[in-house]
Parts: sequence; structure tokens; C-alpha cells
Amino acid sequence: MKITLFEQAPYRYLPDDFEQHHQSVCTTPYSVTNRDGVYSSIRDFMDELMLGARTGFDGIAVTEHGQSSYDMVPNPDLVASALAYQTEAEGLDVAIFPMGRSLGKAREPVRVAEEYAFIDVLSGGRLVAGFPIGLHYDASVNNGVPPIEIRPRFDENLELLLRAWRDQEPFVHNGRFSQYPSVNIWPRPLQPTPPVWITGIGNPRTMQMCLERNFGFNYLSWFGAKLTGKRIFDRFWEIADQVGVPRNPYRLGFLQTIAVSETDERAEQEYAAHLEYGFRKGLGSIPPEMLGLPGGIDIRGVQALVKDPGDFGLYYQMKSASFRELVDAGVVICGSPATVREQLREYCSQYGIGTLHAMLGFGSLPRDLAMKNIQLFAEEVAPHLRDLWSDSEHRHHWWPERLGGDPTPVTPGATATEGAPTRTTTQKTAVTV
Repeated sequence: MKITLFEQAPYRYLPDDFEQHHQSVCTTPYSVTNRDGVYSSIRDFMDELMLGARTGFDGIAVTEHGQSSYDMVPNPDLVASALAYQTEAEGLDVAIFPMGRSLGKAREPVRVAEEYAFIDVLSGGRLVAGFPIGLHYDASVNNGVPPIEIRPRFDENLELLLRAWRDQEPFVHNGRFSQYPSVNIWPRPLQPTPPVWITGIGNPRTMQMCLERNFGFNYLSWFGAKLTGKRIFDRFWEIADQVGVPRNPYRLGFLQTIAVSETDERAEQEYAAHLEYGFRKGLGSIPPEMLGLPGGIDIRGVQALVKDPGDFGLYYQMKSASFRELVDAGVVICGSPATVREQLREYCSQYGIGTLHAMLGFGSLPRDLAMKNIQLFAEEVAPHLRDLWSDSEHRHHWWPERLGGDPTPVTPGATATEGAPTRTTTQKTAVTV
């Protein structure tokens, strides 16, 4: 099991009635902030990530949210570059995992290729490259991309980026969305091709692309793993069977909000208000139409939503959700180390998850409590999860070689059995993504 520390950088001092008057994206008035609050929110966020690197997490994961109060990271490469340098300077062998440069909104895809290549060099070959298709409100409202263009722009930009990493000679690109007389990036990644992960919320087309193209797939459980987990993960593995690749758990990433304290009772006392803040004033205050602008979801995604709208779980009640409702839906796992590790082992073993993203800083959580959460998880939870797939013959093809990964492609057409992920060794070929 690979375990990353995942964090966002929320503004931690929003007014108590914020969600009654504002939404957390696009139109959030900056007048609700103050200078010291912004400074401390971002500095604490960086310090918490470095604590994760120093306490033995396998990776440090961040993402991007433009013009947003619940995550003030407009470009994760800014954060990833600082982490890459500092961890290399301290000799910390930890993956640097920016989960998102949103290629569905990118107007300078070659710049994205250059930034990621720079991070890989700066880290000595420890980049794990994440690419979400793009949040609708961010791509369309913040960046002016028509919703119907988000997916085709993502597809074109991804192909251009991969070629920019791979080709040793300059080439011309004449695409629908961008044109370059010469593409010849400096530097190139140290890794032949950094592991590529796509972050999604369950669109069958995105899952199939990941399985066919040898990409990892990240599912973010914002809507409640107990409500959405089975349908999402069953869908993924069923598509894996159709594509003909083994059910290798390492190709599936799962993000879970987690709060750990000495006892279950103390965990609720310490974290409940901060968790409610995080979801009510964050995801819960985004109008649903901002997450699903007409034209932004392809037909297979629409079909999946019509067939099973439960993919969105607790989302429509999140604006007023109580701590107990968040826990009961599996939006958060909160309790003693024993309680937390028991639930995580159950989820990961049941659904075939080999890469866990632990979100341990959230909402209005103050620095000292976030540090405690990270430390307790690293010392008393993570060690009990790492052996989950150790008795299998699966290899982690979606992790840097320097960090123990085996980044060789999986052959489509390999035999996969039903039920739990297979324990047959994945095949290697010389093809590239």
C-alpha cells in the first residue's frame, strides 16, 4: 500500500454564517479575509506537508482550485516545486504528486509539460503527474472555456504533453486548441515518462481511458464512501475486466478525509466543528450547477448519472451536514487509531485500493491540531496498512522507479478474474503511453 498526505489550503477564518450568504468559488468576496489569516493559512499548509514528508508518507499530494476560498492553490506546481527542492535537500525519498494541472482549461499546455518536467528534475525523478479533466466552474467561469470544449481540450493537451516529454527532436503541433511552430521543452523529465494519474468522480469514459492508456485513476470520496464507494469501484473493476487488464489495486487511488485522536470521543470533540466548517463552507457551498455545466459531461457520463444519480451521495445535503451525518456517510473517518485503521483496511481490501490519499488537514483545523493528526496517522495508522497487498504479486506500475515503483506498461488483454483483484503478475511490454 502506498500512502500519500493530501492537503488543500483553505482559508481557515471564514465568518460563521459564510455559507448562508456566499459560495466558496468564483464570486467569493475577498473582503471576508484578512492579511494575517491568508498568510497563516498558506504557511501552515506548507509546514503540514513537510511534516508528512518527514514522518514517512510515501507521497505528498496537492491539487488546484482557482478563485476559491476552500483551496487557495491556483497552480499546484508552485507548491510542488518548493516541496521537491526541500525534500531533495533533506534526503527525503517521498513522491511529489501534484494531482492537478487541469488540462481541460489549459491554454498553455506546453508550459504545463515544462513545469512538470522541471519538478521531476528538481526532485531527482520523484514526480507523479496528476491531470484532472477540469472542474466546470473553474474551466468555464474562471477561465472562459466553453463547457463543451473541456473534454476535447483535455484530450488534445494530454497528447501534446506526453509527446513533448517523449520526443527527442523538436516538432510542430497544429491542434484544434493550440498551435506551436516548435515544441522542444527544456528540461525533459529525468524519468523516461513520469507515472500519469487522472483524477475523476466516476465517469466511465475517464475510467476506461485510464485502463486502456496505462494511467492510474484517483477517486476523491467527497460525497461519502459508504454511499458511493461500491458503485464507483465496482464500475472501475468491471471496466478493467472489459478492457482486459489485471485488477491490480495499485492503479486505483482513493482519497479519504481522516481525523485521528487518542479515543473516539476525543476525536469528535477535537475535530467535529472543523470538519463541519470544511464541508459546509467548502464543497457544500458550491451550487450544483457550477459542478455540472451543460455540455461539460460526455454522453457516457450523462448516462451513468441518469442511471445512478447516487454518484453524488451526500453532496446535496452537505451545506448543512452535521458531523454525525458526515461520519455515517463515510465522508470522513474519525476516531482512535484503531477505529481509523480498521475502517481503512476494510475499505481498501474490499474495493481493491492500493494507493491511499489521506486528507489530514481540512476546514478550519488549526496548525497544532493538524500536526497532531498527521503525526498520529503516520505513527499509529499507516504502519498497519502498508502490508495490505504485500502477499500479492502485483507491482506498482504507477510509481517512480526511484521510490520502488515498476513503471512499465500493463498489457491490455491480460487475464483478469472476477471478485477481488487478481494476484497474477502483470505483464511487461516495451510500448509507451
